[in-house]
Amino acid sequence: MSRFLDEIMDDLRFIKSHSLQPDWYKVFKVFMLLGVLIGYGYFFGIRKTIVFFVVFMVLALLVHMMYRVKTNKWQRSWLDFVVVEENNVIRAERIGKFYYAAILLNAILSLVISQVIA
Repeated sequence: MSRFLDEIMDDLRFIKSHSLQPDWYKVFKVFMLLGVLIGYGYFFGIRKTIVFFVVFMVLALLVHMMYRVKTNKWQRSWLDFVVVEENNVIRAERIGKFYYAAILLNAILSLVISQVIA
């Protein structure tokens, strides 16, 4: 269990430190998700909102883990995740259309699944 927590802490440190998105956007995403959930709950009810949220988070975790594994814990480039080395320091430089397309697809799949199941 300790190793699992260490891995989570590694990911949290990366998320906090990376410059792939501006700091304001990292905060904005939380409020954007809350706004979507509140609106979804208002229009479709709490049950469908919970299903939407759970499905979206599971799919987002799958995307996260796929990038984490394929980039060797953020140390090498893969697809639209670009890593550069400057002065013997490895840093992530950008992420692009494949990642954001996956997130959009996750949102659409979550919407469809929550409407069909709940």
